[in-house]
Amino acid sequence: MAAATAAGAAAAAAAVSLITCYLLFHNSILKFPWARTARPSCASGRRTRRRGLVEAIGNTPLVRINSLSDATGCEILGKAEFLNPGGSVKDRVAVKIIEEALESGDLICGGTVTEGSAGSTAISLATVAPAYGCRCHVVIPDDAAIEKSQIIEALGATVERVRPVSITHRDHFVNIARRRALEANKLAAKQRESNETQTNGLDHINSKMMDDKLATMQSESKKTQNNDQTHVSTKMPHNSKCDPSSDSKGCDPSSDSKGGFFADQFENMANYRAHYEWTGPEIWEQTKGSLHAFVAAAGTGGTIAGVSRYLKEKNRSIKCFLMDPPGSGLFNKVTRGVMYTKEEAEGKRLKNPFDTITEGIGINRVTRNFMMAELDGAYRGTDREAVEMSRFLLRNDGLFLGSSSAMNCVGAVRVARDLGPGHTIVTILCDSGMRHLSKFFNDQYLADHGLTPTATGLEFLDK
Repeated sequence: MAAATAAGAAAAAAAVSLITCYLLFHNSILKFPWARTARPSCASGRRTRRRGLVEAIGNTPLVRINSLSDATGCEILGKAEFLNPGGSVKDRVAVKIIEEALESGDLICGGTVTEGSAGSTAISLATVAPAYGCRCHVVIPDDAAIEKSQIIEALGATVERVRPVSITHRDHFVNIARRRALEANKLAAKQRESNETQTNGLDHINSKMMDDKLATMQSESKKTQNNDQTHVSTKMPHNSKCDPSSDSKGCDPSSDSKGGFFADQFENMANYRAHYEWTGPEIWEQTKGSLHAFVAAAGTGGTIAGVSRYLKEKNRSIKCFLMDPPGSGLFNKVTRGVMYTKEEAEGKRLKNPFDTITEGIGINRVTRNFMMAELDGAYRGTDREAVEMSRFLLRNDGLFLGSSSAMNCVGAVRVARDLGPGHTIVTILCDSGMRHLSKFFNDQYLADHGLTPTATGLEFLDK
């Protein structure tokens, strides 16, 4: 009897616990639209299966960053772009650039996509290009984390590591990538010319052989007729050795150049369009339009431009902010309208000093993509803040994030503190820490630059 009573009490306690959990979860759903976790139905039109790699890109989850949300009294949400197949937000850009190039004819199947990249875009292009039947050639600065070039090589792309110099230098990694595309196009043109010459030569030989053969056959026909013998057919026999289409070398993609296409992620507006047409709408849908601010760092400027412009068009009251790392001039451009001091005019830098430990964000020129951004202000972060934030999120949320993602989260806290409790802020979790092991997550490297993390909470953001 006692056992039965105990079992009943346990069952009642479990039921109360389940009801309490349901009520709490139900209330959170009503309060926060992005908390809905219902499985998509067939009627919703969402695929549970994706056809191929490209369809698996995008629709990344919007994750509540619990530690930062609880600390600020705001809902701080991160778009988990590190869950894309290529591991970063740049997968979207790679797809958009390649698809637009194929549609325009600037790139053909079997052609080579070239790009100058500090890592993430290069990895995404190397991941996506084979899905479109294309090759990839990447030029990367040799101060980028070594694991990035190792990943790109493992993906089958060609990698050139070059010394970092100013964009005004002809050997800046972006300028070299542009030249590689031109060289590929010149090689393809030469091969086409050579093939046409060979084809014309074969046509001439075939024509002469046909004339000679026909003359011989006509002569034999006359002799036969004169001798009252059976008529001989004048149909030419097919000679496969003289048919250019039978030459297997012409069908071998490794022997012929199909030309090159320079992706030009900094100036190619497909970058901006990827986020205006894709990332921005996802954020709007996932939050049901219930957000107050968006903040992100900029490298090429495509993400912040596309997302900010889309969100502003949906609701002008949404605030959009830039988060800028050390060494970048965009903070000054947004807040003061000028990129440099008079002594450091645009284009005058001849070399790249050590500016920041972060990779893929920060720039000292205004790109065509960044010009499309609609911003309400800007924040400036430090390397120490990015390092400390990455360790804080790892300890408290289990989020293993790269340097740009950590800097974005620093920006999200800054915005939350300025707006005050009760607001919803969205940022981008660009990539994971997996491609930052040799620098950003290397204890010795951090110690050498005086960046060993020591904080136990968010005190590193208190100024």
